[in-house]
Amino acid sequence: MKISLVKDKIHPNLFKKLGFETFRPAQSKAINSGLLEGKNLLICTPTASGKTLVAEIAMLQNIYNNKGKGVYIVPLKALASEKYEYFKEKYPDLKVALSIGDTDSSDSYLDKFDIIITVSEKLDSLIRHKSAFLRYVATVVVDEVHLLNDPYRGPTVEIVITILRQVLKKAQFIALSATIGNPKELAEWLDANLVIDDWRPVKLHQGIYQEGEIEFY
Repeated sequence: MKISLVKDKIHPNLFKKLGFETFRPAQSKAINSGLLEGKNLLICTPTASGKTLVAEIAMLQNIYNNKGKGVYIVPLKALASEKYEYFKEKYPDLKVALSIGDTDSSDSYLDKFDIIITVSEKLDSLIRHKSAFLRYVATVVVDEVHLLNDPYRGPTVEIVITILRQVLKKAQFIALSATIGNPKELAEWLDANLVIDDWRPVKLHQGIYQEGEIEFY
């Protein structure tokens, strides 16, 4: 899909930042599934297929249209730090915060930021401390959402999503995963449109390595 086809739907500030002419297949499917209209989406596509940009478009579209802040949830602190540096460099006009520290605090300073990068355990604490910024959240991104099935971290992720969906009635939820076994059931639970695509930038070959040789299927 050519970006020009949806130019009138994308906020001018966001359109100028995209910097390319054609969406990748998963991104086109997300747009056709209501990304720009605020629909909840579950994106199940391979690594490097463009899932992160779908989340970016949702967050920035809502921020630039003055609908509210974006919260980006990742499973690991190290990944949160990477995302923080990425967003901070790519969108210097926006205020980006990293909240992964002491879980027993409300981090009241977050009121001043447009995008908050965090982990589920920290966000759980922020919810319990009734952090004021939460009422202004318009977009919730859950990266690696398949961790709902993790026996250790899954319950916290599930609780956080459940509470946020109850509290943020008008927020847009974008869930991302490259590997999930029950996408239809999860999409139904999230009340989200399901986007599935198998396109990847580099073709994946499978084979068996034995005694210095690889036999591909």
